[in-house]
Amino acid sequence: MKTNYIFVTGGVVSSLGKGITTASLAAVLESRGLNVTIMKLDPYINVDSGTISPIQHGEVFVTKDGAETDLDLGHYERFIHTKMTRLNNLTTGCVYSEVLRKERSGYYLGATIQVIPHITNEIKERIISCGSKHDIILVEIGGTVGDIESLPFLEAIRQMSSDIGRSRTLYLHLTLVPYISVAGEVKTKPTQRSVKELLSIGIQPDILICRSDHVIPKNECAKISLFCNLTENAVFTLKDVDSIYKIPFLLKKQKLDDYICNRFNIISNEADLSEWERVIYEDSSSKGKVNIGIIGKYVKLPDAYKSIIEALKHGGLKNRLKINIELIDSQNIESRGVDLLSGLNGILVPGGFGERGIKGKILTVKYARENNIPYLGICLGMQLALIEFAINVAHIKDANSTEFKQNCEYPIIALITEWCDEKGNLEVRSKNSDLGGTMRVGSQSCNLIKDSLAFNIYGKETIIERHRHRYEVNNLLIDRIEKAGIKISGRSVDNKLIEIIEIPNHPWFIACQFHPEFTSTPIEGHPLFTGFINAANRCNN
Repeated sequence: MKTNYIFVTGGVVSSLGKGITTASLAAVLESRGLNVTIMKLDPYINVDSGTISPIQHGEVFVTKDGAETDLDLGHYERFIHTKMTRLNNLTTGCVYSEVLRKERSGYYLGATIQVIPHITNEIKERIISCGSKHDIILVEIGGTVGDIESLPFLEAIRQMSSDIGRSRTLYLHLTLVPYISVAGEVKTKPTQRSVKELLSIGIQPDILICRSDHVIPKNECAKISLFCNLTENAVFTLKDVDSIYKIPFLLKKQKLDDYICNRFNIISNEADLSEWERVIYEDSSSKGKVNIGIIGKYVKLPDAYKSIIEALKHGGLKNRLKINIELIDSQNIESRGVDLLSGLNGILVPGGFGERGIKGKILTVKYARENNIPYLGICLGMQLALIEFAINVAHIKDANSTEFKQNCEYPIIALITEWCDEKGNLEVRSKNSDLGGTMRVGSQSCNLIKDSLAFNIYGKETIIERHRHRYEVNNLLIDRIEKAGIKISGRSVDNKLIEIIEIPNHPWFIACQFHPEFTSTPIEGHPLFTGFINAANRCNN
């Protein structure tokens, strides 16, 4: 099988929606029966996204094999059925570290290591490896054309047209056509300049997708095709829409998938977007609205909770409800009180790291528990639910996490090496380690207790979910909390780690150590989010 390559670049400005556009195009091609995957090339020098602040970069998306990747891979998984792996995200840091490792081991036989050919060859090998089992791979290059950081990636994809043949490579450029309100018209010059920048490094785009908040007239599209050396039928437009789920339909309506299949000489079925038609129907036929609060510490950048926000919307789709999401800074709850939570039909405390804002999150958990507000805790949200319950219900005043208080008397949450040695004995140990790559990440199996709300929600005894955390519930100190009323409804398959807890005498109170948001899609949703939104709606009524 010969793989075909679509390279997606962006120009003029960032945040044009390259990730969503790439994922939407992949969804249309997949609906034709093609085996499609997507790869993201990130120009930053970090080896992966794991240690980048969410305030700077947005969330870290975790793949099934435990890679900490760019949030765009979350878009990819929500739009296509192919699951991403560590092969689907490549950073400049990863490329250079691998080339340097090879150089130290003598792999290059004493050659002087240079960007060309050594760095570009490594990039090309990674792209080919990622796409080897697929009909089409879409490769999104992060940043914009002209960024100095992206030049090695752009040079590598330029070389690929010679290496594997022009007939199997296609360059798609996403660009901005701004509307100038004073002039009352769209302007094509930024697009022309962006394409000129691409041409200067040897890449002639085969397809242009022009983003705008206004309709781009046909005469302007003709001008773009003329000045950018493209046929008119290779210029596509993408106007702003009220739902990202409509983008696959816009691309199909303009027959972009037909153009690509003809270009690659691929014979396939017509695109079948019936699954997405159902999503659009669910989105447009809501029966009500619920207010959900996300109480976190990175709320200034909503992308820090991108997968959670999308998963809540998916839960709304499955319940035919609109979701009004309020991002609330937990530090504001510390200073202004829990009155900020009034009016919420459901409360979600997400994952996070560090002590900042923890008191506000614990006050939030207490408010949800005492006022019978549906609660979903994720990762840190589960750990804090246990700490709150231990303090206020089990009356263990010094219950805490060693992440926040190293020498607390009752470390209900701790590094597993702090509470358990190889023989299962309690033993406090040093926690000094590198931050990168020291967490429990990726897909893990979990066994559910049959007489639990969690089992009723999932409808099966064993589930597989993705993790990203360092600290675990201390098994040796959990008995008093269980006796006070917490129900442990899920454990790891080896029975050593607590994965899900719930409060039986509460309308809907579930917290999990894993991250269910990473496997939620608009087509299928996720049972925990669907159940949470359903419970929030009952609370609303």
